[in-house]
Amino acid sequence: MASAEGDRPGQYVKLRKEKEGDAPAAGTETEDIRPGELNQPVRVPELEVQKCGACGQVLPPDFHPPVDEPWSTGIFGCAEDCDSCWTGLLCPCVLYGRNVQAVSGVPWTKPCTLHAVCIEGGIALAILTAAFHSVTTPVVSCLIGEGLLCGWMLYTAGTSLSREDLQKKYHLTDSPCNPWLVHCTLHWCAICQEHRESKAHLPAQPVTPATIVKPPLVQEMSMSEIPSSTTAPENEAPKTRHDNVEVVPL
Repeated sequence: MASAEGDRPGQYVKLRKEKEGDAPAAGTETEDIRPGELNQPVRVPELEVQKCGACGQVLPPDFHPPVDEPWSTGIFGCAEDCDSCWTGLLCPCVLYGRNVQAVSGVPWTKPCTLHAVCIEGGIALAILTAAFHSVTTPVVSCLIGEGLLCGWMLYTAGTSLSREDLQKKYHLTDSPCNPWLVHCTLHWCAICQEHRESKAHLPAQPVTPATIVKPPLVQEMSMSEIPSSTTAPENEAPKTRHDNVEVVPL
């Protein structure tokens, strides 16, 4: 048995490959294939599909992402919507909370409270510090200026996230510049512009008149209104009908 197996030729083939960088020719040099090199995944372009980055849904082959569009109003168009302009001027925390709720669905009270504590609270703290201490002192002036500047830059970096979410939702361009720079330099104008943009993308829902249906009145019948003909006499025996024959029990 062993001699029979020894007479058979070898069943294993040694694989070789062409060296990288050589042009296909008759005398191309080859090299050995390293162990594990054949187990590498093979890229098949026909089997690759395009998926949505947000939900992971498979997109059609001819799908192209929408191009970023300009804003419907400019950064200085606050006067185009008087309601948001006055709200942003007098209560910017309320307007910012509404913008966050329109984009992400978070209740407006949470971002409104955070905005009031960080922005309005920081400004009020700086005013109180300047009122109780002499602003002419270089140390106090430096501390107030640094506190306001650092706090403003840090918080506007957080408020700019809502502007970025709005731009991703409606595919808007950076206007007039990066969202963080817009909120850092023109925070009040930015929140007014974001509110106008959210209102511009709301679907137009026509107001349909409501139809009021009044239910019929409840009708009741008393025993006194029942006619006497409908009541059978007490001494009269009940009648039973079977087909066409009337049977009266004795």
